[in-house]
Amino acid sequence: MATYVICEPCKGEGGKDTACVDVCPVDCIHPRRDEEAEFKAAEMLYINPDECIDCGACQPACPVEAIFRDEEVPEKWHEYIRINAEHYEAK
Repeated sequence: MATYVICEPCKGEGGKDTACVDVCPVDCIHPRRDEEAEFKAAEMLYINPDECIDCGACQPACPVEAIFRDEEVPEKWHEYIRINAEHYEAK
């Protein structure tokens, strides 16, 4: 099954908008603002590839257009497929 990936436009304080978190029906995007210490420390938000159900709700909600289906990630951001997965492997 395909998954969605958050890419470079989400990085930094200007990019960490949580609109995608609010619309995700399976709660697979983290960190959430209510995880305040982790949220502040995180460079960006991440989608758990093992929990994503490929619903696509997050993509149109993203105000910085940082979310793509894994097979549609622009070539310049392919490393974010690995970055999203590794974020969850480390936990």
